[in-house]
Amino acid sequence: MLRQRIITAAWLVPLMLAGLFGLQEGGFALFTAAIVLLAAWEWTNLAGVTEPNRRLALVCGLAVLLLLLWAVGATFSVWPLWLAAAGWLANLYWIVHYPAKVEQWQSVPWRLAMGVWVLLPAWVGFNVLRDAGAIWLLFVLLLVWGADIGAYFSGRAYGRRKLAPRVSPGKSWEGVAGGLVVTLVLALIFAVWQGLGVGGGIVLVIVTAVVTLVSVLGDLLESMLKRYRGIKDSSRLLPGHGGVLDRIDSLTAAVPLFALLAFGVL
Repeated sequence: MLRQRIITAAWLVPLMLAGLFGLQEGGFALFTAAIVLLAAWEWTNLAGVTEPNRRLALVCGLAVLLLLLWAVGATFSVWPLWLAAAGWLANLYWIVHYPAKVEQWQSVPWRLAMGVWVLLPAWVGFNVLRDAGAIWLLFVLLLVWGADIGAYFSGRAYGRRKLAPRVSPGKSWEGVAGGLVVTLVLALIFAVWQGLGVGGGIVLVIVTAVVTLVSVLGDLLESMLKRYRGIKDSSRLLPGHGGVLDRIDSLTAAVPLFALLAFGVL
């Protein structure tokens, strides 16, 4: 398993970095759309759709939505980012109340709709950030990775109080706190590096704190859906790493919310 993880990471990481930072405009939109559509294929399984032709039809439907947004232009307008904000509030409610409120979202149509308000705004958010400058795309990626690393080590060392035991028993409040410390330090470093000043630095720190907490929901939401479906990984597309969703679950929450707060509202 470790050997598979290393081999996959050896080609996947350079490919991702080249696509995210080497491509612009149409090329970048197409690259990120490919990632989102692969994640959508996995999401159809999480939603309870198992027939391959039907899964493919649903993925094609999302592709048409992405194409229509691309045709609209103006970085696909800001409304999908607001859709993400509303959607993640609903996701938070269901995660907190799992499994008591399962009946509210367990139907296949509801779980498919959930995928739309998670994946479509994530694609828009990636393009908004890339349009604003590669530096902010880099910041969000480092934010999510830093939160994961901080949570892992802090959770292992100090984890006592479970965050969401019915959804993901391994996560703790201490882990969340450790991840938050790492991302706030990152925000301060970026504020100084980019010369944002005191006011801009404070805004970035506040936005970073909110987005860090929301990124945890991305991980928890996928864990909740996999637990309900009784599966370990979203797919086996990435040997040793599970599926695409297993790698981008936190980003699906962090990217659109950061784009909205940093560029759509503030």
